Amino acid sequence: MKHQVARIHPADNVLVALADLPIGTEVPWENGFVTTSEAIPAKHKLAPLGLSPGQSVTMYGVLVGTAREEIRPGGRLTTANIKHATNTYDENAQQRPAWTAPDVSAWQDRTFLGFHRADGRVGTANYWLVIPLVFCENRNIQVLQEALITDLGYGRRKSYQPETRKLLSLLQAGKSVEEILSADLETAQDAARSTRPFPNVDGIRFLAHEGGCGGIRQDAQTLCGLLAGYITHPNVAGATVLSLGCQNAQASMLQDEINKRDPNFSKPLYILDQQKLGTEETLISTALRQTFAGLMLANQARREPAPLSKLNIGLECGGSDGFSGISANPALGHVSDMVVALGGSVILAEFPELCGVEQELVDRSVDQPTAERFSSLMKAYGDSAIAVGSGFDMNPSPGNIRDGLITDAMKSAGAARKGGSSPVVAVLDYPELVTKPGLNLLCTPGNDVESTTAEVGSGANVVLFTTGLGTPTGNPIAPVIKVASNTALAKRMPDIIDVNTGTVIDGEETIEQAGERILDYVIRVASGEEVAAVRHDQADFIPWKRGVSL
Repeated sequence: MKHQVARIHPADNVLVALADLPIGTEVPWENGFVTTSEAIPAKHKLAPLGLSPGQSVTMYGVLVGTAREEIRPGGRLTTANIKHATNTYDENAQQRPAWTAPDVSAWQDRTFLGFHRADGRVGTANYWLVIPLVFCENRNIQVLQEALITDLGYGRRKSYQPETRKLLSLLQAGKSVEEILSADLETAQDAARSTRPFPNVDGIRFLAHEGGCGGIRQDAQTLCGLLAGYITHPNVAGATVLSLGCQNAQASMLQDEINKRDPNFSKPLYILDQQKLGTEETLISTALRQTFAGLMLANQARREPAPLSKLNIGLECGGSDGFSGISANPALGHVSDMVVALGGSVILAEFPELCGVEQELVDRSVDQPTAERFSSLMKAYGDSAIAVGSGFDMNPSPGNIRDGLITDAMKSAGAARKGGSSPVVAVLDYPELVTKPGLNLLCTPGNDVESTTAEVGSGANVVLFTTGLGTPTGNPIAPVIKVASNTALAKRMPDIIDVNTGTVIDGEETIEQAGERILDYVIRVASGEEVAAVRHDQADFIPWKRGVSL
């Protein structure tokens, strides 16, 4: 049964509207009822007892803001009357509560069909990479993409060219602007695709980027670390790398980063130096032959059963709304705890969206060095943001605010629920590799594409991505499962949503039931079932540039 409001934590002094509440609506509070003193849109918050200037706002059991002015009982919280606030935290754990793992007996003997690699990891896909070491090679990357994708059967994007042709014909027929704007442009799409000569290769991915030179050397080293994370990733069979030759991100630097991650690296890897090879024709011709040979080798791989302990799940959110923290994110938290209980790994990133819940994560750290590293990275990141005139408090986007996330702490407290309740086994700085089973914290921006890019670079072979507003985000090599926080979104954008957890808001399902349903879907996806982002060929790749340009 659907309720009108939700109180997320017993200590909270605000309620979340689960539906539009007109002025004068009676809603339950404590042992009685309160009446809304103004209209409260769904996803937004109301203060049942009102708030005085300076009074704390508590959600998820933590401080998420303070009142700027008097708020009447039953009044709505907005950016005008509430400001961001968080509690201070101590890097020394106040307590290390014992963790009670969920019952995963039903999944203990389950497997997925994956690609087993020489380093012991298991991929959920099998891709070939073509990578530039520097932005100067992006054009050559594009030339290779044009040469390879269509004829090898990997072209997937819907062409809108027929619609353009129809518009041109209307123009030539003398139609007016009004007639063109109202014209029916439905055209039959050519669905035919070339037969794939390499059926066991899921695709060729081209990781164009804007880095590799012109910035501080730390940027080049970090970029090489990220690219090495992709080359050594279990979802990758091998790679072709184009180097100009004179850039900061040298091929030797990339090879050193590969060796850090996999000292016994044995995948086919072809590195071409344009300044040594000479002409563009020589470079492209060589790259085509080597890539084709690499695809022949990659096609020898086959999916075989693997235990769920080989799952490494990235936890991500983007286009969040006021329901994300009470449906989709806690459902992912239950998935996270189940995967950890099964011996797998999960990655919680987006450090600006852990603002306000630091003490909880410190307390959950397995030891003091882990807690100290988390605290150190959080403080350094926060200080660097302030130094350039920003701050974590500026994190919520206009869409977040419009749909009820009015302070960064409020957004963060809900976002952190993706990480469940298991102990923090490691804290990683971008772009370090996950090496421990359990919950890993990875320092990344709150930007969802940069963060997803980083999680996959650190080893995530599946990404669970929650959204309340809708986003098409995907990744070049890892399936990104899009989880809607509300049913309206799932119905409005069914082409990009894979899983709906609006069922929790609608009263049809518990968080635990939603999480179990998601894990079943993850197993199917890890075995090769396509998600929406893959069907749309959505392959977003944005490295995080932490330094300055020189």
